[in-house]
Amino acid sequence: MMQWVRFGTAAVICGGLAGCSLPRSAPFEQEILRDTDNASADFAVYPVTGEFLPILEGWPRTEGQTYPWIAADAASPAPRGQIIAPGDTLNLMIWDSTANSLLASEQQRTIPIQNIRVAPDGTIFVPYIGDTLVAGMSPQTARVALQEAMDTVVPSVQIQLALTEGRGNSVDLVGGVGAPGTYPMPDRSFTVLSLISQGGGVSPDLQNPQIRLIRDGRIYGTSISQLYGAPRLDIRLQGGDRVIVEQDKRYFLSLGATGVQAQHSFNRDTVTALDALAIIGGVSASLADPQGVLILREYDTSTLDPDDPGPRQQRVVFALDLTKADGLFSARSFHIASGDLVLATESPVTSVQTVLDLIGSILGLGG
Repeated sequence: MMQWVRFGTAAVICGGLAGCSLPRSAPFEQEILRDTDNASADFAVYPVTGEFLPILEGWPRTEGQTYPWIAADAASPAPRGQIIAPGDTLNLMIWDSTANSLLASEQQRTIPIQNIRVAPDGTIFVPYIGDTLVAGMSPQTARVALQEAMDTVVPSVQIQLALTEGRGNSVDLVGGVGAPGTYPMPDRSFTVLSLISQGGGVSPDLQNPQIRLIRDGRIYGTSISQLYGAPRLDIRLQGGDRVIVEQDKRYFLSLGATGVQAQHSFNRDTVTALDALAIIGGVSASLADPQGVLILREYDTSTLDPDDPGPRQQRVVFALDLTKADGLFSARSFHIASGDLVLATESPVTSVQTVLDLIGSILGLGG
């Protein structure tokens, strides 16, 4: 008799549970994809397989704003020394030991001419010789040129020249380093990595640091890992350049039966689906459906063209099956885009087990 009471009670409980929704960590895959076959569905579903990956390569990118990098210039020789530029300041010390000098008195043998600013046209004004072009010369070449010009007025004169770099011979380093600021260029072989080194190096708390170079009103970009891995990309700087070091602004989201549900920054230039799963701590072994890992992505409407290869809909769901070798290999080659949502759906078995455990706990039926 007691056994029949228990089964009757179980039937009542099952009936009650059928009319309510149990708490879950994520939706089922069939709940997300239930409208796939509906002609009015506003999304398209694509299984991520080895056969599909080459097709995906021809689709438009969804990376947002990207910047090219300047072509490597390492093949062209550069002057090792400093070059005078407009805006620099020169200090001259003129030595004249002749009697009845035009420049100095009998007791004076040196004449300092301080703070001579190089004009925008590259010239400086020196008494008795007038405007003289010095921009584009090394300090030593300019000193010799000035001394030869002065020698026609004051024979046997000697000139000493000191250079203070101005804006045309300096570069700015902004953010993401130990000591941002304006740095004079010691020579024309001063590179991006040399500047970052002088600034104390990249801050260790930046995820996949990005380099932005502003030159002549244009923005160029690459990552610090690219500069480390390809020395030819470590280009020489020009006076007036601005270098910005910042964290990679790309991100993806994780939801559902995952290790972590959060927003995640890109920690490298290319993040694959397997990389993303590792970043989020994998999927829940007790809750997730390994056949139902979904990646939701939204394309810009301007990229949808029926005559070009690409998605059929603006909203796209990529489905991963991690129970197959092809699915795992394909996940390792599938590139996550900024803004993607990685959703681990819940296994239907989990809800069934939850119901059975609940009934068993109520009726005192062991596992």
